[in-house]
Amino acid sequence: METLDKRIIRMYNEDNKSTYEIAESLSTYPNKIRRTLKKHGIPLKDKSSAQKNALETGRSPHPTEGKKRSLNEKVKISGGLMKYWEDMSDEDKEARVEQAKKRWKNMSNKQKENMRAKGIEAIQKSAKEGSKLERFILKRLSDLGYKTKFHEQNIIPSENLEIDLYIPELKTIIEIDGPSHFLPIWGEERLQKQVNADLRKSGSLLSRGFVVIRVKTLGFESVKRKEDIIGAIEKHLKNIEKKFPSRSKRFIEVE
Repeated sequence: METLDKRIIRMYNEDNKSTYEIAESLSTYPNKIRRTLKKHGIPLKDKSSAQKNALETGRSPHPTEGKKRSLNEKVKISGGLMKYWEDMSDEDKEARVEQAKKRWKNMSNKQKENMRAKGIEAIQKSAKEGSKLERFILKRLSDLGYKTKFHEQNIIPSENLEIDLYIPELKTIIEIDGPSHFLPIWGEERLQKQVNADLRKSGSLLSRGFVVIRVKTLGFESVKRKEDIIGAIEKHLKNIEKKFPSRSKRFIEVE
């Protein structure tokens, strides 16, 4: 016959019940449950694990469920996270990296394959429909009143060029350069080929009188970073509206 202590341990470990749920079902109080678990050397879940379990089991509602944050709130939260990461010591960052590696190592082969498949799907979708940042900028430009062509291919009929974003009324091109455009992700040789291709593309466009704005992106921009990018682009577009730049000032980089 199962003793009371064994029942408490089973409910806590196997049934994934909280100390509060166990106490309620046994008509006692949580501290008594915790003392029983400690007596038998059962490690208690930390606050984070307990909260996660409460959300997953539906015992507690998600604190942000049904709530819609304003853009200012999102930017503020994102800015706080950016500062938190920037202020983090190199040792703490390295620890985070090691934790990520450990999580990957502990994944099953099926989980790893699923993640790889999703990654490939995201790359293919991005190539076909544009990256998230491209679509974000396209929408915001539309909100600002700019008529923007997306992934235009016939700007220079004699050349096989695809343009990320094009604003005809300002004769302005916006190119979104992911990390492979400036970091040796696929090796130095591939990087040099990409840099040369970008230079030829920009040169061809500039020689025909276009303004070229190139935006460098790491591909996982925070809400605040995206707002900073669209703010910088808008500023440049306003200046172009006021006065079309001279030949030497038609190449603009946003980092």
